[in-house]
This record gives sequence, structure tokens and C-alpha cells, in this order.
Amino acid sequence: MINLTIDGTEVSVEEGASILDAARKANVKIPTLCYHPDQTVKAVCRICVVEVEGMPGLQASCSTPASEGMVVKTASPKVIRARKDIMELIMARHPMECLGCQQNGRCELQNVAASLNMSKPSRYPLDIRKATIDNTSPSIVRDMQKCILCGRCEETCSDVQEIMVMAKENRGYYSMMVPPYGKKLVDTPCVNCGQCVQVCPTGAITVKDDTEKVYSFMDQDKVMVASIAPSVRVNLAEALGEEPGTVSTGRMITALRKIGFDRVFDTDFAADLTIMEEGSELLDRIQNGGTLPMFTSCCPAWIKYAETFYPEHLDNLSSCKSPMEMFGPLIKTYFAEKVKIEPSKICSVAIMPCTAKKFECQRDEMNASGYQDIDVVLTVQELARMIQTAGIDFKNLEEGEFDNPFGLGSGAGLIFGATGGVMEAALRTVYEKVTGKEMDPLDFTPVRGFEGIKEASVDLDGTVVKVAVAHGLGNARKILQEIGSGRAQYHFVEIMACPGGCIGGGGNAPRTWAKVEERKRAIYEEEKRLPVRKSHENPWIQQIYKEYLGAPLGEKSHQLLHTHYVNRHDLLGS
Repeated sequence: MINLTIDGTEVSVEEGASILDAARKANVKIPTLCYHPDQTVKAVCRICVVEVEGMPGLQASCSTPASEGMVVKTASPKVIRARKDIMELIMARHPMECLGCQQNGRCELQNVAASLNMSKPSRYPLDIRKATIDNTSPSIVRDMQKCILCGRCEETCSDVQEIMVMAKENRGYYSMMVPPYGKKLVDTPCVNCGQCVQVCPTGAITVKDDTEKVYSFMDQDKVMVASIAPSVRVNLAEALGEEPGTVSTGRMITALRKIGFDRVFDTDFAADLTIMEEGSELLDRIQNGGTLPMFTSCCPAWIKYAETFYPEHLDNLSSCKSPMEMFGPLIKTYFAEKVKIEPSKICSVAIMPCTAKKFECQRDEMNASGYQDIDVVLTVQELARMIQTAGIDFKNLEEGEFDNPFGLGSGAGLIFGATGGVMEAALRTVYEKVTGKEMDPLDFTPVRGFEGIKEASVDLDGTVVKVAVAHGLGNARKILQEIGSGRAQYHFVEIMACPGGCIGGGGNAPRTWAKVEERKRAIYEEEKRLPVRKSHENPWIQQIYKEYLGAPLGEKSHQLLHTHYVNRHDLLGS
């Protein structure tokens, strides 16, 4: 252990720890901007400078190793003056006006400026670098006037997701973080995953706000239908200031009704439907010589990634739509017929953890109902803002219940929200359908957890099915390369674009691995409390097949619940 003194407090840290690590252990708060607990140390913003006895000048605490006997001052007059000067220089590249900024109230830059009591404008002239707002993407808005060149988005896009859409251009004063060749985001290989939104400390990269679309539909007296993704119930309360992992299912339902939604449905139901179709498709491929391995198709960012970078594997993708896009046509056909409402009078709004869902709902293929199946996608961030705008006291709301006929989802549907959840849910049903026996144990734990790539196998009455799970597109690339080279052979592969799966989605409150771990814990604890834990045992699923769909992979199911894919690699090349 290394012993040092920080602001008069003695603290011991392990070898390799930084001064910033030591300060946090001593409960001393040092402001940071470019630093992120899940990323490499960059030391570019310099706002974390401290004074170290015996060392010249000031040191960046995030990158300076702690050493034996070191004496550190984190708030001396010299340090405070330096931080204010640094902040003024940063603010000279960032407009002071915060009104209307999506990050207002939770902007890291605002918080640091407030901690330094900086109420006056910068002494330096504002340099807006002739930056324009890029809102061409259906998912993400870039406002480079607010960029402080911290490098977080570049690391996430290049090193974690390995898409490499964002990079610094030019040098020094003229540096900007931009897509290649001055392209708009919509014209790049961006897959809309929103992980850049998750790490941006300012309002330079934000979720595209579609709340006004929802208000507009309400003004048209539409029948407002909300469908809520599995992971939202463990993300929404956190976005509204509660502890990570807080489950808020009932309060969320009540809040949506107060906002103005007429029906609130559980997308866990559609996740169960996905398992029925996808599990049947997997068995059909195994038994009848279909293309293997079969890849899951629930994640739209992963689908766009495969279409863009690995079009040779499009036949490996399950033809099943995502749960959201299975739900869309059912709401405007089956539900509309049951309640005798014209589909054109329904506005279907999906509440998602995912920015890529905004892209998915606009795909040309997603109109099986004869209309755009999902009219608007709102992320957790957007729903949280709508709740705040409506003046709803979320913490003290009474518990509501989902509406039928889509009010019951199984535990298998709920665990779709975490990496490995789709695989586990599918195996619960496939195993029982093939063997006639319950999986023992019910929880297929080898596919759980945050290891980048997980492998497992299950014996289906003598046929050993090999499966794999990957999360984060950097890991997706690795597994695709292994499959393409013949070094890895699987029957079934689950891929989620976002690290951690949907609980780490780009539309949630800003993530760290510690927060995602709490969300995962909550989702599995909640799953065990549900009355039905296997998709095929959901009575509402049984009823919709009996009344409307017929059988999995049948004609009606194919019409409404299955899709096809596009070779985007060739489109980008043109």
C-alpha cells in the first residue's frame, strides 16, 4: 500500500492508484470532465489539477500516480485560480446559454462551473468554430458548439463499439470532434446505438427529442397507446433521481396515464411472442438444414451493424422482428379489432431504453399493419422529462397495472433487458418443447454476466446445441470473425449492441458499470417474483395464437411478425 496525505488527511491506496483515486477514497471531491470511470485516463481537460509538494506547477490528478509520502493540496488558492482560468477557457468554446439544452440540470460542465462559483461570462471571446447542429440522424443530435473535446465519445465509438464514426479533426485551437470527411451523421456507418450520448459530459451529443410529436398526436385526439420495454422499469426511477436499480413498474404505468395515455401495455408480452417465433425458427433451422448459426434480431443497432459491416451474414439473422416491432402491428390489427377502433385513430408510442429504436420504427419494412406500426419511440430520458414537465411527483405515485390483452409478460420476457436474457428465455422454451421436461435449473446462468463473450451448450434430447452471447459491438466483431474463420461453431448467438444489453442502452440515464450492475441485479430479482417465468406458459400468448395468429411461423405470423434485411454496405459504397 502507498501512504499519502490529501488536504491534511492521511490515506492509503494500492500501487498504481492515481491522486484522484486517493482523493475519492479520502472523500475529497476533485472536479473532472474528461475523466470517466469506465474509460482510459485522458488528462485533456485539466480541470482536476492539484498542488503536490515538491513538484513544479500543478498536476492533473487523474493521470498523476500516487506515491509514498506525497502531500497534496486540492483546494489551495493557486489550485482554485487555475481551475477557474481553465474553466473560462473551456467556456470560451461553449455557449453559456443553457435554456433549452437537453442536459440542463444534469450537465457535468454546469455542475463543475457551479462548484467553482462561476456566474460571470468568460473573459475570453466565445469561439463557436462555425459549428452547426447536425440533426440528420433519427436518433442523435450533435451540437458541436457545446463540445469541449474531452474525447469520451471518440473512445466509446472507436474502442468499445469499434464503429469509428467520431474523431478529432485539425489541431490545437482548430480541433473539432467530427465524423470523417465532414459528413453528416446520417451519411456515416453510425448504427444509432447512442453510447456516445451516454458518455458526453455536456449537451454536445444528445438523444433526438420526439416528445413534441407525442403532444401533437394527443392534440389530434388519437387513442394514445404506450408499450414499455422490459428494462425501462429498472431505469426510469434512476433517470428521475432515485437509486440505480430501483424498480418502478406500477408508478411508471400511473405516470403514463397522468400524462395522457389511454392504454399502457407491457412489451414483455411481445418479448414472449418473440421467443415463440424465434425458438420455433431455431428448431426449424436445426432440424431442416437451415442457415446456422442463427443470430438474434431483437437489437436494431446490432441489425444495422450486421447490415453495414457483415452483409455476408444476413441469412444468419433471425427473420423475427424485435419485440417492439412485433407489438406495433398487433396493436393496429388484433387490438384495434378487439376494441373496434380504426387503426388510423391509434397513436402507438414505444418507451425504450434504446436510441436505435427511433431508427428502427422508420424502416420501410415496419408497416405490416398497413400503417407505420410504431408512430413514435421515446427513450427513458424523454419520458423522464415528460414526467417532470407535467409536474408529477413520481416518487409518491400510486401503483398502476398494465392493460389487457397485453398486460402479462413472463419472467423470460423481462430478462430480455440484460445481456444473455434473450438466450436464456429462448432456451427455457426450446428445451421444454423438445424434451418435454423442465430445464433444471430453470435459470440458465452460464449466459448471464458482463463477460464480453460467453459460451454454453445445452443437450436437447441428444442434440447438443452450442450457444454464445456477446454484448458491445467490439465483442460482436470478435465473435463474427471467429465464426467467419471457422474457429468457432455455434447453433445460436445472441448479440446486443450496448454494453450490458438494454439496461446499458443509449436512451437511459448516463451509465457506469456500477450502475448497470445494479440494474441487472434488479431485473433478475424482479423476474423471480413474476407468476409466469416461461414464454410458452403465458396464457395471453396462448390466447393470441388461438384467436388470431394460428401457430408460430404460420402465414399470419410471417405476415405480421417477421421481416427482411438490407445490405447497407453496398448502399454506403454507392
